[in-house]
Amino acid sequence: MKARAMRTLENALRRYGFHRIAGVDEVGRGCLAGPVVAAAVVLDPGRYIAGIHDSKMVSALERERLYGVITRKAIAWSVAAADPAEIDDINIHRASLVMVDAFRIPDLLMAQRGVVHGDRLCTSIAAASIVAKVTRDREMRVHHAADPRYGYDRHKGYATADHLAALARHGYSPLHRRSFRPPSLFDTIGE
Repeated sequence: MKARAMRTLENALRRYGFHRIAGVDEVGRGCLAGPVVAAAVVLDPGRYIAGIHDSKMVSALERERLYGVITRKAIAWSVAAADPAEIDDINIHRASLVMVDAFRIPDLLMAQRGVVHGDRLCTSIAAASIVAKVTRDREMRVHHAADPRYGYDRHKGYATADHLAALARHGYSPLHRRSFRPPSLFDTIGE
């Protein structure tokens, strides 16, 4: 049974005088292809949204439904992405430093708190994980429509056996990150 993310942390922060609390999360960090997408969500404490969980804990259909509810009911939300070329240029860690789930953002001059497993524990971070995941999955389906050889609609750029086999057949596309190559990929494509 999946545990529902709670508003406990947000409520505690409100008692300390914080009124707008943004949850931030990212998706796509461990992929071979596609962007890293981060989302920030400021939930309205007066507009409860049922069913918010870590994006990995809900089905694609439920994520789509929740995305619509979150983006309609949130006080504010935003999405940003780092494309594969930017990831290769500045490295994956720097490209994903817009997240707060377990990390603090260096040089960000505002109150912040890294929450380990925040996407499972904190409603606003879980909401951000859903918005980021749906946004990235939609983008990967667009890339699949443009070039179906790699199967992005199924694996979304992660290093599945299907994706590695497609890389062995077709080589790298412009959507692939050159800086992230797991050892299994060397065996597959012989580089």
